[in-house]
Amino acid sequence: MAGSKHYVVWVGKQPGVYKSWPECQAQVNGYPEAKYKSFESKDKAEAAYKEGWKNHWGQGKGAAAPDASPAKKKPGYYASKSAAAAEEQEIDYDSISVDVGTRGNPGPVEYKGVDTQTGDILFYVGPIPNGTNNLGEFIAVVHALDYLKKQGSSKTIYSDSRTALSWLRNKKIASSLVRNASTKQIWELADWALDWLRNNTYSNKVVKWNTEEWGEIRADFGRK
Repeated sequence: MAGSKHYVVWVGKQPGVYKSWPECQAQVNGYPEAKYKSFESKDKAEAAYKEGWKNHWGQGKGAAAPDASPAKKKPGYYASKSAAAAEEQEIDYDSISVDVGTRGNPGPVEYKGVDTQTGDILFYVGPIPNGTNNLGEFIAVVHALDYLKKQGSSKTIYSDSRTALSWLRNKKIASSLVRNASTKQIWELADWALDWLRNNTYSNKVVKWNTEEWGEIRADFGRK
């Protein structure tokens, strides 16, 4: 069945092939070292399930099976998929993953940061009454930087938003969201995030999550 995304769970509460992200998420949330990935069709998903996770999960084509231990990599910032691919052939589990949940864009915004290894929620903000997905993603990344800096931690941060990573790199927001009473809270948080970046330094890598290879980011809200 072409054109219908399916999800493979190789290691989870109940391994198998699932036709929706919420069904997959129920099998992997909170499950240590869960291994799962999305595929563009049922046929591809079923074939990948039979072939096993070592051939598909957490790595590029032809790469060696990933080591479950945290990967040690050179400090740096990867905003593009091509740059990340050269260094990020496997998931660094000693990290934080962030993501946003929205209901309308613009609309109410929530975001959270989770432990990439366990899925445990480390921080959660929202719902913010009126904002955009991009603003929420950007704020979530900076919140994670602030969270880790206060702990003296140099852990990696994963985001699946190219826009947020671009704004982070440039220390500049390019949003058309109007500033008014309804958007006051999201803009206050965005302004805080910009101010934090201008007044702080960090050694953490902020990396694009490779959804195509690894499945949905661990902080995903399941609102596909």
